[in-house]
Amino acid sequence: MNDTAQLMEREKPEAPASKLASWAIRLLVCLLVLTGPGCSIRKMAINKLGDALSGAGTTFASDEDPELVKASVPFSLKLMESLLAEVPQHKGLLRATCSGFTQYGYAFVQQDADELADQDLDKAGAMRLRARKLYLRARDYGLRGLDASHPGFTSLLKTNPVAAAKLGRKPEVPLLYWTAVSWAAAVALSKDNSDLVGDLPMVEALIDRALELQEDYEAGAIHTFLITFEMSRPKKPDDPALRSRKHFERALTLSGGLQAGPLVALAEEVALANQNKEEFKSLLEKALAVNVDAKPEWRLANLVYQRRARWLLDRMEKLFL
Repeated sequence: MNDTAQLMEREKPEAPASKLASWAIRLLVCLLVLTGPGCSIRKMAINKLGDALSGAGTTFASDEDPELVKASVPFSLKLMESLLAEVPQHKGLLRATCSGFTQYGYAFVQQDADELADQDLDKAGAMRLRARKLYLRARDYGLRGLDASHPGFTSLLKTNPVAAAKLGRKPEVPLLYWTAVSWAAAVALSKDNSDLVGDLPMVEALIDRALELQEDYEAGAIHTFLITFEMSRPKKPDDPALRSRKHFERALTLSGGLQAGPLVALAEEVALANQNKEEFKSLLEKALAVNVDAKPEWRLANLVYQRRARWLLDRMEKLFL
């Protein structure tokens, strides 16, 4: 290698993931040489590492290899849990851990269970139980984050969900959203658990407050969730499918049609419920046509939803009379 090439190699900027990893390693080395659990410098270093980890979600979100992410995420989640043992009220870590366990549970546990169910119902049941535990773990981190901002939030939520949710402010929209999503996912896998099913009013209050505070959060993420949730929302007199379709249209607008999630949600929750085979097929084919490279920060999510779209299309004969 000539001198110019060597100089270019030395000056080549690190990728964001590499920078984060090297910084994390340096901070961890600092922690190893600092003594005493009460050391203020040690706490400061842990908080800095927590800030770095809680803001590193785009590294996974833009990855093109879901299996690589599946193998990597558990280490990150356990590292964040270890840090939370030291800084239990770190709001960024609590949010990231809540969202991380929720996404991991859906993309890499529940989806695997659904695909396995036709071949091994017992094993699929065990995996769904694991997914439910992951969702509840996520929910608990989300509630801890809301308690950190509003002491007594969880206690009030149990007695007066609407009043508790009203305490939420715009900076807490991510926590409101991910807590609601993880909780709803656990309920969906717990039809035989009356206690969990009875928690739906709390889920409803959290997601409605998030919608009120920032309806365009994450390019329509709240609306995409509501496509599904409206179909099981309690005590609403109007047509749930109509409400779901309104959220679908808004999600499409906010995402510019570049997310597969709204298409898969409407197909699975509304078209299937109405036994509309043509719409079901059309929506899933549109989901598969989404260009996963158009928005790199949505690449992984689109790949996950496209995997589900293919699975649903393969099962059409079983799903429709």
